[in-house]
Amino acid sequence: MNTKTNLEAVTENELPIQNNIKSLWEKLMKAKVGVLPLPLYIVLAAIILTASIYNTLPADMIGGFAVIMILGILLGDLGQRIPILKEIGGPAILALLVPSILVFLNVINTSSMEAVTTLMKTSNFLYFYISCLVVGSILGMNRKVLIQGFTRMFVPLIVGTVLAVVAGMLVGLLFGYDLQHTFFYIVVPIIGGGIGEGILPLSIAYSSILGGSAESFVSQMIPAAVIGNIFAVVSAGLMMRLGEKKKHLSGNGKLVKSEDGNEVPEEKEKVIDFSLMGAGLLIACTFFIVGTLGQKFIGVPGPVIMILFATLIKCLKVMPHKMEDGAHNLYKFISTSLTWPLMVGLGMLYIPLEDVVKIVTPAYVIVCASVVFIMMLSGYFVGKLMKMYPVDAAIVTGCHSGLGGTGDVAILSASKRMALMPFAQVATRIGGVSTVILASLLLKLLS
Repeated sequence: MNTKTNLEAVTENELPIQNNIKSLWEKLMKAKVGVLPLPLYIVLAAIILTASIYNTLPADMIGGFAVIMILGILLGDLGQRIPILKEIGGPAILALLVPSILVFLNVINTSSMEAVTTLMKTSNFLYFYISCLVVGSILGMNRKVLIQGFTRMFVPLIVGTVLAVVAGMLVGLLFGYDLQHTFFYIVVPIIGGGIGEGILPLSIAYSSILGGSAESFVSQMIPAAVIGNIFAVVSAGLMMRLGEKKKHLSGNGKLVKSEDGNEVPEEKEKVIDFSLMGAGLLIACTFFIVGTLGQKFIGVPGPVIMILFATLIKCLKVMPHKMEDGAHNLYKFISTSLTWPLMVGLGMLYIPLEDVVKIVTPAYVIVCASVVFIMMLSGYFVGKLMKMYPVDAAIVTGCHSGLGGTGDVAILSASKRMALMPFAQVATRIGGVSTVILASLLLKLLS
């Protein structure tokens, strides 16, 4: 009878342990946080956290990208998993609000804040993102749909704005707010085009007309803009769900139906050429520079000029098709990979919960909600009358009640319609500038 040596017995005993370890490791590697395997995500997060604790995190784009991407991937993934929340734009809501709450609670240390501030403000990552999306989506869009979209979108935008103003003032009156206060300090900040493009110019105008410091007016207006943006994000998520349930109401990122009421045929996906993406990056940056150059000479906001210039180039068919493909592929990469990280940066720096907490009451929140909901509902019904996809028309119209470029990103990402960015930017920029000018003139007449 053969007997096993001690070494063979030990080896046989170790095999089940090794198999269990291998099986556990395979399960861990299959678990994902976003696109990253869970063990890799934990290692990367630990390295970034350690560097921030010991103040060795680079206070530049490298450190900034590390912070917003590690948080953005996690929060975007959680937002897509949490029941109910995932149905109303959960990734966008979490990516905006959780970093803002962490900043409010002083959880994020100075090293991380400096890195993110450098990326978002010094390096102007938000406008880089918007430039790539606007230029890439316009150049990659069906030319006929582009023209029809821009010519038709102004009607729901104007109607929605008027009805939203009336609704907000009436609801404010119902809760005991003065009509003038409701209009100038709640409604106008929501539809003013964001903080940088809306509230700051308004605060300067209010200060020069009424006296007092501009900063005091900023603190009075920011809460309405932030709350309005949150409701716009949630509403966009609800509109997305409506479009999923009733597909005939949604263009999935297309604004206008064809003349016979049918969908415009999808263009075939082209093979990605990474060298062309480099050309697309150069084109997007140059188009943004065209906007800043034009703003200096004609006074129209740079992003609006960029949109008009890109639209003109597309309509005249002067851009080579391969270059259009390069810009469009860049747009797809940026919108797919950097949306949630960008929103983490926006939440950390542009959603000041401290200001919101000071002034918010249930009545205040209801007034803000009424402005946003009426704007979106009017966009839905007017868009439907104008042979636009009502869900997409409502979302674009709702962008007028967001935080400028920040709001556009949040609203469109919550509804998974980043292709609507050019229309959203027009709604935000033109609608915001018009609101700031009219509100300033009206305040001067009433004072």
